[in-house]
Amino acid sequence: MAKHIDATVKQAVLEDIKNGVKVSEASVKHGVTSNAIYLWLKAQADNTGTSSLEVAKLRRENQELKEIIGLFALEKKRAEKNTGRP
Repeated sequence: MAKHIDATVKQAVLEDIKNGVKVSEASVKHGVTSNAIYLWLKAQADNTGTSSLEVAKLRRENQELKEIIGLFALEKKRAEKNTGRP
């Protein structure tokens, strides 16, 4: 028989996932199985088929790309400063 998970715990888990916490981390933190979390995320998918998990992954990837672009911009600026040309 499946264990009943309190609605407040479920909301907290989904909020953590939305904020970029990995499913495995949320599972340990809240004492819920990863399978249960994935089922909740699947049920929560919006009309475009995008789940909170996918949105969280995209946000993390977006942040990583911004950091990479920032590093390249910094290197370019340093190179311009060293060569004296824009």
